[in-house]
Amino acid sequence: MKYYSTNGKTEAVDLREAVVKGLAADNGLFMPERIEALPTTFYEDIDKFSFQDIAFVVAQAFFGEDVQEDVLRTIVNETLAFDCPVVHVQDNRYALELFHGPTLAFKDVGARFMARLLRHFVGQDHKRAINVLVATSGDTGSAVVNGFLGVEGVNVYVLYPKGKVSKIQESQFTTLGQNITTIEVDGTFDDCQALVKRAFMDKELNEQLLLTSANSINVARFLPQAFYYFYAYAQMKRQGLQNELVLCVPSGNFGNITAGLFAHRMGLPIKRFIAANNANDVFYQYLHTGKYLPKPSVQTIANAMDVGNPSNFARIFALYDGNHETISRLIEGFRFSDDEIRATIRECFQQTGYVLDPHGACGYKALQLSLSENEHGVFCETAHPAKFKETVDAVLPTPIDIPERLARFMQGRKLACPMDNSFDKFKAFLLQNASRE
Repeated sequence: MKYYSTNGKTEAVDLREAVVKGLAADNGLFMPERIEALPTTFYEDIDKFSFQDIAFVVAQAFFGEDVQEDVLRTIVNETLAFDCPVVHVQDNRYALELFHGPTLAFKDVGARFMARLLRHFVGQDHKRAINVLVATSGDTGSAVVNGFLGVEGVNVYVLYPKGKVSKIQESQFTTLGQNITTIEVDGTFDDCQALVKRAFMDKELNEQLLLTSANSINVARFLPQAFYYFYAYAQMKRQGLQNELVLCVPSGNFGNITAGLFAHRMGLPIKRFIAANNANDVFYQYLHTGKYLPKPSVQTIANAMDVGNPSNFARIFALYDGNHETISRLIEGFRFSDDEIRATIRECFQQTGYVLDPHGACGYKALQLSLSENEHGVFCETAHPAKFKETVDAVLPTPIDIPERLARFMQGRKLACPMDNSFDKFKAFLLQNASRE
């Protein structure tokens, strides 16, 4: 299958080039040239399949033409070595728990899949070292470094905004060493993302280094996130709750909800979507006005959604041919302040005993405000609440426990290179430190 650029100013490429390059030569995002609708028999029997079997069918639709069946099956099985259960929270609201992977965040799925697919391509042609650049507002960094840690021929550079990720999140990607380098940028996530994008467009860097991205701008990172939406539907169908299904996704860079929209295009019977924002409400404003106006991000307690210019808006725009009416009919938007997020965490715990993380709280609250009586809503609980322990403990009657996996990260020594948001300094750092062979 070929992948075209959302900017439409360069030739389409094959999967290997799309994954290795990450970003198109014209600064656009890669999109598959077609999205295969899965057969109706798949949906009729989906509740009888395992998570891995469901994901393999979906993966074949995207990657089957370019990756051997046995290799793809292995990649899927290794990626999904953990569950993503749907849990009833209250009334007609259900949590899709995406925090059971090694770094306790939803990005484990996409990052683990991409790491294995990239390793497959590197193994085919290991002439140059691959340097993975990734900007993180919190959970992306830990998921990516976990997926790539120790992978021969791949070096990872994680850029994160100083003082704008939780201490636990920071410890997950700054303490590992080996082939992982972390850069603490004095700026915002948008600054980090801009540095990464400029690096891909810099002629000298790309002549000397082989660069790719592990953010959701990479097709191998965001497309596999569709796996768990199919699996969530299967779990709801097992309970006879698959009709009138609404999917609510806490949204920052919009890769996660874009994967859900791809699943919908493949025939997944989702009635409608909800994009739940924090105070960074650029997409919310677009839904209401038809105008997409990026603006500087603001810091919130739901920091993974602190994005003022969501990259994947370009994919949503391309998916629906820029038709605002179609997009706003399918996707409803909500936005919540920090105070509303705190209140939701408190109220949900008081009423149900369920502990939300700040991002999941946005999804839960949006469903509470939006669902009709005949609808069932599934919201993404995107990270374990212990990753935001200070925020959550401040509103609950007793402190939450830190899982052992997280506690181990916190014992390591921070290894991070401080840097301002100057591209010239970032470029010089890469030219001096990044691997060429």
